[in-house]
Amino acid sequence: MKKQYMNPPGMPVLPGFSQVVTAEGGKAVFIAGQVALDENGELVGKGDLRAQTQQVFKNIGTALAAIGGTPDDVVKINMYVVGYTPDALAGIRDVRNQFFAPDKLPASTLIGVQALAFEGLLIEIEAIAVVNADS
Repeated sequence: MKKQYMNPPGMPVLPGFSQVVTAEGGKAVFIAGQVALDENGELVGKGDLRAQTQQVFKNIGTALAAIGGTPDDVVKINMYVVGYTPDALAGIRDVRNQFFAPDKLPASTLIGVQALAFEGLLIEIEAIAVVNADS
């Protein structure tokens, strides 16, 4: 399977994500929006965006492992953050950069929202991955 991560000429190179990602020869995997719930359905990191972001990426890692994938297979993420302000980006970016290899950053969208599915959730992230077709 071949993936290419690009920041084409004429587009800004911004930290933390690629502007364009292409993938060939794999199986597309769509991971539902993950929130900061542990395996028992308990909220992790109440009131703590960083702790919730860590749990969300842990959940995404678990989902990827279940289909034989890794963070390197993720080509796109959408992040939804309750009450987002630009000062929150540094913490989110720090956690995200621990999950993804610096040369394999997925295309990414961050959207500030008023609320998520239930009280206490601060972040939700959905992911699209492309894994080997036989995974």
